[in-house]
Amino acid sequence: MNNERKRPVRILVAKVGLDGHDRGAKIIATTLRDAGMEVIYTGLRQTPEMVVNTALQEDVDALGISILSGAHMTVFPRVMQLMKDKGMNNVLITGGGIIPDEDMKALQAIGIGQLFPPGTPTAEIVSYINNWVSEHRKELL
Repeated sequence: MNNERKRPVRILVAKVGLDGHDRGAKIIATTLRDAGMEVIYTGLRQTPEMVVNTALQEDVDALGISILSGAHMTVFPRVMQLMKDKGMNNVLITGGGIIPDEDMKALQAIGIGQLFPPGTPTAEIVSYINNWVSEHRKELL
């Protein structure tokens, strides 16, 4: 499906806050790149404002946040609000990390996309992002 698009899916992979563990984010970034996506990786210790500004500048289709610090109930809503403030209503916000099931459900209820716990098959993540973009970003087809 990627080869039918005008351009590849562009995704920003971000680590927000003081969480210094980025092995999983780097694995996901590499996997998405190998699947044909254009991947921008922010590196460690980004603020929500920095991540959203980069996503806006890079004209991404999706933003994936890796979070292991336990701050997911603060970070995801803040990023979502900043994106809404900048008119980025057609960008997928997804991510993964150590997020309890009940928190995943609460975040998805406010509009965050699917969240992936450690051990999720990478093909499932690639498929989810490709399908979401194909469904929501018609101008890329």
